[in-house]
Amino acid sequence: MKKHRIRSVLKTINNYVVFFLTVAFAVSCCMLLFVSTLADSMGLVFNEENIGAAAKVTFLNVLLLTFLFGTIDYVRRKIMVERPVRIITEATERIMQGDFSVRIAPMHGAGMEGFNQIAMAINAMAQELSGTETLRTDFIANVSHELKTPLAVMGNYATMLQRPGITEEERNDYAKAISQASRKLAQLIANILKLNKLENQQIFPSPAEFDLSQQLCESLLGFEDAWEAKNLEIETDIEDDVRIKSDPELLSLVWNNLISNAVKFTPDGGAIRVELKAKADAIIVSVSDTGCGMTPEVGRHIFEKFYQGDTSHATQGNGLGLALVKRVVDILNGEIGVQSTYGQGSTFTVKFRR
Repeated sequence: MKKHRIRSVLKTINNYVVFFLTVAFAVSCCMLLFVSTLADSMGLVFNEENIGAAAKVTFLNVLLLTFLFGTIDYVRRKIMVERPVRIITEATERIMQGDFSVRIAPMHGAGMEGFNQIAMAINAMAQELSGTETLRTDFIANVSHELKTPLAVMGNYATMLQRPGITEEERNDYAKAISQASRKLAQLIANILKLNKLENQQIFPSPAEFDLSQQLCESLLGFEDAWEAKNLEIETDIEDDVRIKSDPELLSLVWNNLISNAVKFTPDGGAIRVELKAKADAIIVSVSDTGCGMTPEVGRHIFEKFYQGDTSHATQGNGLGLALVKRVVDILNGEIGVQSTYGQGSTFTVKFRR
């Protein structure tokens, strides 16, 4: 800090000396030219005494003007240059230290337009970094929690397997629980990796024309065991031979997640309805259920990572399915929305414009 202050003082002195010599040269040339022109026009002859007096007066004038101009320039630089530079530098240093709440207030005065533009850009950057840091912190906290749950299950059942005297039935139950927890852990990691690739644009769609009607039916049949186990009524209104040009693999992920959620959140004896309508300007797919539904507050966050509005079903998922669906639909230039009534059910609608 002391070295920085010494360098600052030396720089100020150097600037003053340079400024002084520049002004002295300019004023001296002007004075000599003026005096020479005046003497020629008036026919005056200068002796040594007059020249000496004129030189002293000129030197004093140059010294005074240089001091005056130097002082004005110093004050100007302090107010119009060094002060805003110091404010911006301090703000960026705080941002580098992780304080994303810093904001630079508008600076008033002549010549502040450029600094205010820089300040606005830094404020926008700090706000964006603040949001990103919040998401990163939440993401790490949620991932840690989701990873610990299946790991704890696997650890507990592995410990129980080591107890002496357990029956063969108990051994099979414990092994089955470990297998289920490991599958959930593998699915969680796969979804995290897939979502990360989608968010970082590392997965690019491979458009191909295919039969969307057939794909929906195949996705629905993939959950036949699950809906039969809960005795669910399946209703379909799928138009035949609706062809679409899109990425079939990514779209399959959308339908599988929506149907899986419908089965999961619909109680025994409930109903699920899948519709496909082809209109002149759009293709619309909707998946409805008679499950628990959701409140408007839950609906506003339902597509966020790790968000689970119904914690009673938290053990059946990890809150990444709808985040994946939303990202895929966005990448494929589609739209997705949800209409829900708490206690009555939900309808997810996906629209692709033709």
